[in-house]
Amino acid sequence: MAKNSRVVAGIAVTALLGGLASIGPAFASSHREAPLISQDPTADNTDVYAFVDPLDPTKLNIIANYIGLEDPAAGPNFVRFGDDVLYEIHINNTGDATDQVTYQIRFATTVANPNTFLYNTGPIGSLTSPNLNVRQTYSVRKITNSRGKGGEFESIQREIDPQHAAGRSTDEILATNVPVAPANIGPRSTPNYENALGKAAVVTLANGDKVFAGPRKDAFFVDLGSIFDLLGLRPLNGAHIIPLPAAPGVNSLGGKNVHSIALQIPIKSVTLNGNNPTVVDDAASVIGVYASASRQQVRVLGNGGPQNSGRWVQVSRLGLPLVNEVLIPLGQKDAWNASDPSNDGAFTQFILNPEPAGLIKALYAPAVMAVPANPRTSDILPILQGAGAGLTPAHYLPPADLLRVNLAVGSNPAPNRLGILAGDSQGFPNGRRLNDDVVDILVRVLAGGTPFTPATNVFPNNALTDGVDTSEIQPVSYFPYQAPPIAGYDQKSGAP
Repeated sequence: MAKNSRVVAGIAVTALLGGLASIGPAFASSHREAPLISQDPTADNTDVYAFVDPLDPTKLNIIANYIGLEDPAAGPNFVRFGDDVLYEIHINNTGDATDQVTYQIRFATTVANPNTFLYNTGPIGSLTSPNLNVRQTYSVRKITNSRGKGGEFESIQREIDPQHAAGRSTDEILATNVPVAPANIGPRSTPNYENALGKAAVVTLANGDKVFAGPRKDAFFVDLGSIFDLLGLRPLNGAHIIPLPAAPGVNSLGGKNVHSIALQIPIKSVTLNGNNPTVVDDAASVIGVYASASRQQVRVLGNGGPQNSGRWVQVSRLGLPLVNEVLIPLGQKDAWNASDPSNDGAFTQFILNPEPAGLIKALYAPAVMAVPANPRTSDILPILQGAGAGLTPAHYLPPADLLRVNLAVGSNPAPNRLGILAGDSQGFPNGRRLNDDVVDILVRVLAGGTPFTPATNVFPNNALTDGVDTSEIQPVSYFPYQAPPIAGYDQKSGAP
């Protein structure tokens, strides 16, 4: 390389470093997506999945994951849900990005013997085993907004004021004291984990809903190590402005668990018309899903432990594995987490002018010659309006960070990891299944390598990949579908 060429390349790299610092964890799902919530993993949404049940097309599965990058062997105080966190799953069925159905989940922890450091005092053979020293239970509350389209309902406020919005909603306590699946410790402590503890923690409620809460193997897969190294994609290392030898992708979530709240609910219980939809290109067939976590405003520390009081404040939310992580800049991420999807219009400038798209072009030029021009009204905006869920422009919904699911589409017995990019209309961004490769899909969306933008839907834009196509442990064929958690005894050191 000539001296002048080296100088130009050095200037370009220096300029890019400044720009990259403001991206945050691009394509990284929501495992540490915003400054404040990265310091509060117990309340941090990592992923949301929503898909029609593959065994019963009249049922919908929603999985909300929290507490990312969880080490299986992190004892003796094994990871658990926060007793001081309000976990919520929100469903919109009117297209206006407000809540029509909200599930609230609250946890409580009890310690049988506080005079030992042990999580368990012997083998745990059942959820009621006296050897389980630290146990959690939870309650499930369902709040349904009866006002329909245009209704406004503050589920967090209702949690502390049951009379709020009286006459507008129904409020049901669906279950109390439901056991949480404990940690998977190892062959001595949890010798028959899935049959005795994991499956036993699936509970069918009186209204027909199924629920599960507890640790599972994190189903998400991504090469965080390379992506955080200046948006590196190992298979394309040679095309990067700072080239390295090409290499296979490494799943940074290999060997990691996560804490899951899973629901299986009748489709007709969450649709606008109370039916099982059959018409695909109909806004009434589409619901929007997101999950959140909230904490009370005031926390006072003392010798007896912290005391919490005051109004609940949302500190984390997640719908699509795209918007906050990739499109919202560092200075706005905490505000985004505290806002609701109905207010997403305030962030339109960041969504329509995605910073990472220009960086992909710059980092991988000349391999990636062009990306779509801003504003991104041909691909990113339509995806947020329901185009990925099967709606045509005549039926588009207001853009919002909601995981939109078209319940008239059903499930695919032979799913493709690339979802709609591979012609699989049941896959992401029509909802999200556990094996959908959202990283490859989203990096191609940012580069314009999708059918939404024909001019840039060319190689290599439509072939970008992090090189990780699946999790090292596959989902199971029964609810809650995520694989059982890795045992602490089996945790491996070093790279997966």
